[in-house]
Amino acid sequence: MERQPCVYILASRPHGTLYIGVTSNLLARLIQHRDGTFKGFTDRYHVTRLVWYETADTMAAAILREKQLKKWNRNWKLRLIEETNPQWLDLAPSLGLDGTHDG
Repeated sequence: MERQPCVYILASRPHGTLYIGVTSNLLARLIQHRDGTFKGFTDRYHVTRLVWYETADTMAAAILREKQLKKWNRNWKLRLIEETNPQWLDLAPSLGLDGTHDG
């Protein structure tokens, strides 16, 4: 999944704190969130569980989708996650990364 524009949602836990981001390399970005090199909100609130992501054809399209999702109310975001991930599982293992990192 290298160099594939996508928008993603991380959660601290099921129904917990949410973070919406965009990247061209999801695996690399997840590693940054989990090892603390991506400082800021996700590091401060321990938001590391990948609960939803969507690929895009271009980075511009991914950025537009990210902006759209950030404007949504929380219930819409929860519904979006639960449509494809009702148990709020960490999706990182399906991409080849170890499961939720809690440290």
